Amino acid sequence: MDTKKRIQEKLALLPDQPGCYLMKDRQGTIIYVGKAKILKNRVRSYFIGSHDGKTQALVSEIEDFEYIITSSNIEALILEMNLIKKHNPKYNVMLKDDKSYPFIKLTAERHPRLIITRKVKKDKGKYFGPYPNVTAAKETKKLLDRLYPLRKCSTLPNRVCLYYHIGQCLAPCVNDISEETYKEMTDEITKFLNGGYNEVKKQLTAKMTEAAEELDFERAKEYRDKISAIETTMEKQKMTMQDFVDRDVFGYAVDKGWMCVQVFFIRQGKLIERDVSMFPFYDDPEAEMLTFLGQFYEKANHFKPKEILLPKEIDGELAKQLLEVKILQPIRGQKKDLVNLATKNASVALKEKFSLIERDEERTIKAIEKLGQEMGIYTPYRIEAFDNSNIQGTNPVSAMVVFTNGKPDKKQYRKYKIKTVEGPDDYESMREVIRRRYSRVLKENLPLPDLILIDGGMGQIEAAKDILRNELNLEIPVAGLAKDDKHQTANLLYGEPLEIVPLARNSQEFYLLQRIQDEVHRFAITFHRQLRGKSMFQSILDDIPGVGEKRKKQLMKHFGSINKMKEATVEDFIHIGMPENVAKSIMEVLHAEENEEIDKTKG
Repeated sequence: MDTKKRIQEKLALLPDQPGCYLMKDRQGTIIYVGKAKILKNRVRSYFIGSHDGKTQALVSEIEDFEYIITSSNIEALILEMNLIKKHNPKYNVMLKDDKSYPFIKLTAERHPRLIITRKVKKDKGKYFGPYPNVTAAKETKKLLDRLYPLRKCSTLPNRVCLYYHIGQCLAPCVNDISEETYKEMTDEITKFLNGGYNEVKKQLTAKMTEAAEELDFERAKEYRDKISAIETTMEKQKMTMQDFVDRDVFGYAVDKGWMCVQVFFIRQGKLIERDVSMFPFYDDPEAEMLTFLGQFYEKANHFKPKEILLPKEIDGELAKQLLEVKILQPIRGQKKDLVNLATKNASVALKEKFSLIERDEERTIKAIEKLGQEMGIYTPYRIEAFDNSNIQGTNPVSAMVVFTNGKPDKKQYRKYKIKTVEGPDDYESMREVIRRRYSRVLKENLPLPDLILIDGGMGQIEAAKDILRNELNLEIPVAGLAKDDKHQTANLLYGEPLEIVPLARNSQEFYLLQRIQDEVHRFAITFHRQLRGKSMFQSILDDIPGVGEKRKKQLMKHFGSINKMKEATVEDFIHIGMPENVAKSIMEVLHAEENEEIDKTKG
């Protein structure tokens, strides 16, 4: 049964209930997970009518789908989030922002400390924040260190330190500090960090006046400096709300199948930071926004405030059940103005960046779509490219780079030392690497590429095809990248027999192939140079008495190169732990080798 007929038959069986659906490509990989109030209507909508470009790209890859029925919309929403987390589908919104904001923590120890941390734990400590960045947190902590002399060291030393001498520590290491003293300071710190620093400032002002009246001008100056520090550090930001409630404000805008979400973080009445996310979406905007909210606080690990403000279009009850936080959807007043401001910012950001997105798509997604069309293959969303490097026949290596959706995916790059080939044999080296790479792909069930590119001639291309088809039983398109006499990308070779694929030299698909060829060549050469340098370094040291593998590694780590070692003295070697006799032997060998090179040059 062909794909289209099978899908039509499954569409007819869809229920009119809420649930989640999972779209699959021809390899059975889940490429999109969605939710629906009525599965029958939502899933059918993908296969009828016309779509914009990016939705059509998703639909063109769908070869099958599954669905899971749930008893309610909130269950569908939670299930969707869990399925996205589990399968990591490439078409879903996956928040990669794992940024966490710093907090100031007042520890619950016998001798409490103030520290900056990004992790909130249930350890009876008091956490204040989050702060917009670590600099703001450090400034505030520095101010509090001046005002309140809590201990700074993580473990108590046996004598006083510098902080005691500059008046920023009571030295509990040598002094008996009462609990009442600590309680007074921690209460004031808590009041200060909860927004009551104006009251602290008033108290300091009163003490400054009292000291001045007593003609203790030095103490009065200390209070004045502290008041000035408070004003400088804590009053930089304009107050936006007067109730000191921590809240996040969400606004969003949509255009041409893209969504921009802006979040304002308001902490203790101040707008401290904003977050901007922009992504393509395939569901209705309100449903996508709910999914975004769940991922924002779970996957991106953002701190949940006491209150969240949302636009009125969002299902507030579902959001409340999902996040278990107070949800407000204001219709007037200052809170409504904040939501409108976030929405306006989202709209402006979307318009400003759309030209950049289109330009990026032109170079990436559209380039691979056109490349697939010119080659007569499926769109190569995942391209794996190989290159060999064996300058003068030494240390033969191969390298693989991966381009996903037209962009380099550096976490997927791989390096290979050639193990079974003697001398500079590019054909056998390619056979070995292709065999090793795709045997492992099959064994570990890793994703298969849509296209394999070989930086080499016909012999290497045919060697790769032979291993894939005759040994591994894989049908993956294999093409070659040929260069001209100036070592520039010239032609793409593909087909049976191999022919030149006619690509315009000024086309984005041709530029994409140039970037891939340059990248795999750079990666292979860099790896080869690393190995060759290490090999040369170690070979010179091989016959020196007293220098084994451990000392070779030690020398490599400290000096990094033979030239650096030649510039060193005997004392330099002794300094890193080499016995004197071994140090002298190393120097003799290095200088003998240097003299031999000079003689060769003269000859």
